[in-house]
Amino acid sequence: MSTLQKTVTQKNLTPQQVVAELNKYIVGQDDAKRSVAIALRNRWRRMNADEEIRDEILPNNILLIGPTGVGKTEIARRLAKLAEAPFTKVEASKFTEVGYVGRDVESMIRDLTDISINMVKTEMRDRVEEEAREIVEERILDILIPPVKKNQSDNSSPGFDSNSSDQDFNPQSASDEELNERTRKKFREKLRNGELDEREIEIEVQKTSRSPMMQVFGPQGGMDEMGINLQDMLGNLGGQKKTNRKVTIEEAREILLEEEAEKLIDHESAVQEGLERVQKQGIIFIDEIDKVAESSNNGKSGGGGGPDVSRQGVQRDMLPIVEGSNVSTKHGMVKTDHMLFIGSGAFHVSKPSDLIPELQGRFPIRVELNSLTEKDFFDILTQPKNALTKQYQAMLKSEGVEIEFTEDALKEVASIAAQVNDRVENIGARRLHTILSSLLDELLFAVPDDISSGDITIDKDYVNKQLDDLVKDKDLSQYIL
Repeated sequence: MSTLQKTVTQKNLTPQQVVAELNKYIVGQDDAKRSVAIALRNRWRRMNADEEIRDEILPNNILLIGPTGVGKTEIARRLAKLAEAPFTKVEASKFTEVGYVGRDVESMIRDLTDISINMVKTEMRDRVEEEAREIVEERILDILIPPVKKNQSDNSSPGFDSNSSDQDFNPQSASDEELNERTRKKFREKLRNGELDEREIEIEVQKTSRSPMMQVFGPQGGMDEMGINLQDMLGNLGGQKKTNRKVTIEEAREILLEEEAEKLIDHESAVQEGLERVQKQGIIFIDEIDKVAESSNNGKSGGGGGPDVSRQGVQRDMLPIVEGSNVSTKHGMVKTDHMLFIGSGAFHVSKPSDLIPELQGRFPIRVELNSLTEKDFFDILTQPKNALTKQYQAMLKSEGVEIEFTEDALKEVASIAAQVNDRVENIGARRLHTILSSLLDELLFAVPDDISSGDITIDKDYVNKQLDDLVKDKDLSQYIL
């Protein structure tokens, strides 16, 4: 069994377990949660199916349909975290047809591949961190107390602090080697206890600056879209350049730890495992997919000017990637056959049927997300682990101020959010961000200058006092809320 298969086996969450985890962060939208939970479990089922049919089992891509701010992106993002899978979010409206200036659709596969390889490298760094810390400790000790070489009898070597408390030993009662080792032992303890963190030392590090001529190739030039990194190709010519930097020991520890961990990981294995992971576990969330659909009531077939340049062309370019094809990256060829694609769009102007038929067929599971109600807003403020109210409480607690929201206050905020969404523009749960920001504006400005500590209760009267005028003034609420 490959490393990837072991990883998938360990993350074998059942569909009901996935929904239970999503419920901790997302209110409502049960149909959408159910669909993505099944899609995630199906990947584990495919990986554990008989080898002779495994490659024939293709993912069922999902199209999430619903207004902005109802949880489409959050569902996909949380799903990727649960699966510990490579994940990227792209906006379909940013892509252009091949032949036009801009990003081509294959760039999302290259971006996802880089993310996958970086994920693997991060995991590898975590595994070698302890070993790297020991090496870094020795390197810092070598700078502070250089080891005594054979026939070396001079104790006043560079980096030895003769005024420090390490003079407890009598040099005449021990050899230079013994004295050096005892001093290093003492300094090692001080290093581990953080007693020397503020002391400055000079370390040798690799130069990270890049040649200015590499900046000639921007996105419009197409070089980064081809995944070609000339700096990587030419960077090793003539060896790695190094430079000396004077930093504190605390800073040196972090700089050297990254350098040593980088040396310890197997980059070739990381690339291979990253490629395998992106091909079998990758998740791509294509937002605003409705923006590349031609509205059936505008009578156009694509190829117009301005922002409407060849929407159907983008769909045609997207089709082979979603269907399954090979994409060239700087790390090698990547197959997209078993990647999971989640499309998302409000479809206010266009309809899913306005996408080209072939692309529609590649998103067989369609889920309509519901607009949020007043009750949903109240639940969003109280139930999720990352609820906005809990975020503001945590921020103000860092200043020594405890705030508490009464139930009536939160119900009033939910009511205002529903009203403003209905009267002005429906932006879903994002309305709560603007409302709470306006509600707590005075308090956030007063802390810590005017209010440095204490308990504050936000009740219904406070909510009405802060927001009533804004809600009544429809024109003003358009800008404030």
